[in-house]
Amino acid sequence: MIQREQYAYSGYQLFWEALDWLFPPTCSGCGVPGVRWCNHCESKLNLLPDLVCDCCGIPAEGNEQCDECSNNPPSFSSIRSQYSYEGEIREALHALKYKNDLGIGEILASKSTNFLQKLGWKIDLIVPVPLGRARLKERGYNQAAMIAYPIALKSRIPYHSRILKRSRETISQVDLSAENRKVNVKDAFHADTNMVEGRSVLVVDDIITTGATMEESARALKAAGATSIYGLSVARAMLVHRYT
Repeated sequence: MIQREQYAYSGYQLFWEALDWLFPPTCSGCGVPGVRWCNHCESKLNLLPDLVCDCCGIPAEGNEQCDECSNNPPSFSSIRSQYSYEGEIREALHALKYKNDLGIGEILASKSTNFLQKLGWKIDLIVPVPLGRARLKERGYNQAAMIAYPIALKSRIPYHSRILKRSRETISQVDLSAENRKVNVKDAFHADTNMVEGRSVLVVDDIITTGATMEESARALKAAGATSIYGLSVARAMLVHRYT
């Protein structure tokens, strides 16, 4: 099984290498030709600090839970993001999300996999934050899945794209306030009990802003019987302290 999973990830990498040879890429951060992600953009990434709340992942004085998470525990066990959502990483994620630049997903997933391994979470399966039917039809793909799937391949952890689903359509979160984001995604997800009961689940998204989407995803998975729910994103927009 492990050998087969190794071949699966190697095949995935070869697929993108072949596409790069047939259709030479440009850097998703700055547009320089010849690579999907250049060394210059890599050097300008802003890592989030190591000292964060153990639960919500917001930078804090120590790695224990912040007062807000202690007083109002969220549904997830812990969420983490690797980069601050600005500059080159913002450009890369915009290219993935809005410009059909699917190749950057594999690059970002490789970085996120290395980050995930350092966290030491015990994960039984990996799921992406799902898109609604209308947005998926419009875009043609789920950008979170383009990150989650190669993470699962490289980590040798089962991946399931249909365990967590949207139970209703929601509007875009982009221009909403923290409170309106919470209302917008309230009870917007449901999960397959047969697949998650008794398991530890990792939910993957491209960006975490207030954490409302991750919280509602975790609530659905918890209601379906998941024992632990973790959240991982490439970047975090540091707008508010609270995940709501």
